[in-house]
Amino acid sequence: MSHLTDLPADLPVPEDDGAAAHLPGRPVPDVELPDTTGGNVALHDLGEGRSIVYCYPLTGRPDTDLPEGWNSIPGARGCTSEACDFRDHHDDLKAAGVTHVFGLSSQDTAYQQEVVDRLRLPFPMLSDTGFRLSALLGLPTFRADGVPLYKRITLVIRDGVIEHVFYPVFPPNTHAQQVLEWLRERDEG
Repeated sequence: MSHLTDLPADLPVPEDDGAAAHLPGRPVPDVELPDTTGGNVALHDLGEGRSIVYCYPLTGRPDTDLPEGWNSIPGARGCTSEACDFRDHHDDLKAAGVTHVFGLSSQDTAYQQEVVDRLRLPFPMLSDTGFRLSALLGLPTFRADGVPLYKRITLVIRDGVIEHVFYPVFPPNTHAQQVLEWLRERDEG
């Protein structure tokens, strides 16, 4: 599995194209998405406190090739290592006041359940095969091998409103730590 978690040193860095500038301060739309626990998550009704929703293109599998040219697409590579970073810092995020952590991609729930099991993730993954959240919020997407995918973006939701957005996200393998640092700065200020 190291070929999925080890990131090449020469990955292209994604640039901020302004595709997320409109998101801070927006209410989370009335949308429910299936999760890997067998239920649905109402993103607009997560309750009080902060929730983290990190969106990512797709998680590779040990037995499946990544899309053609994956390493040359800025921001595409690193979904497995990002999930592992959120796994490894899940308790820290909870201690910093985060109520919920969710990963979100366009892969179906069965695909994501395999990822949750293989990576031993302590949080559910959300499936948005129809890009409903993208349509409602204008979240950035791209195409690889002709397939639409989410760009890597993280939403900090507080009391039903998008409080902060991390975009672009790089490097993905330390992104949970970036979120944790941002949370700690809020507590100190």
